[in-house]
Amino acid sequence: MSDVEDVAEAPARRFPWRFVLGLPVVLALAAAPWWGPRALSELAFFRVRRVEIVGTQYVAPSDILRRLNVDTTRSVWEPFEPLESRIAGQPEIRSVRIRRRLPGTLVVEIVENLPVALVPAETGLRAYDDRGVLLPVDPSKVDVDVPVLAQRDTALLRLLGEMRRESPELFGRISELRSLRRGEVWMKVASTPVLTTAGVTVERLLELDPVLRDLERRQLRPAELDLRFRDQVIARLQ
Repeated sequence: MSDVEDVAEAPARRFPWRFVLGLPVVLALAAAPWWGPRALSELAFFRVRRVEIVGTQYVAPSDILRRLNVDTTRSVWEPFEPLESRIAGQPEIRSVRIRRRLPGTLVVEIVENLPVALVPAETGLRAYDDRGVLLPVDPSKVDVDVPVLAQRDTALLRLLGEMRRESPELFGRISELRSLRRGEVWMKVASTPVLTTAGVTVERLLELDPVLRDLERRQLRPAELDLRFRDQVIARLQ
């Protein structure tokens, strides 16, 4: 997702040919020691007039802009570290990088900590990431299409995170999961109940696909698939 905010409206003007002609000088100053960018920051031509937010899916771009708190008194040549620190450290932000687009745009690149599961709570469903951290994402206001986990379980959250990264298609087919007694895990994959063991890997779960395809080809409906036994996928039919 990308959001562009005009920090201030600039009057219509002709293309700055003087800037193009002076571009080699600008580049030389930018590559100079600390005094080069400092000299450029004094020029009104390089005042921030626009901020572009890139990479947000669940974080509102308006929240990023509010945290940045920049206006037309700031130059694009000023250090980025203070601005990045205003955004970094939030539970929903994994990383942030700011770069300049001359003459007057700041581009803010966001990498989010994405939710991997919704967990029931007294106040409704709450979103968690693969670290087991509660995210400030309201599923009643933002579409969060992730599985429902019976309770906060760091091992299963970590598994869902691996799934989301390594096999988004498999991740998108899981609707529910929970830990059982005796170190077992129950989940629903493409509406089919699956019984497996704690510590199951994404690679092992991918072995479900050929079995499901074969059952569909033979027009058989599984009541449950069992992955608890090594190198086997047991199908209990309806």
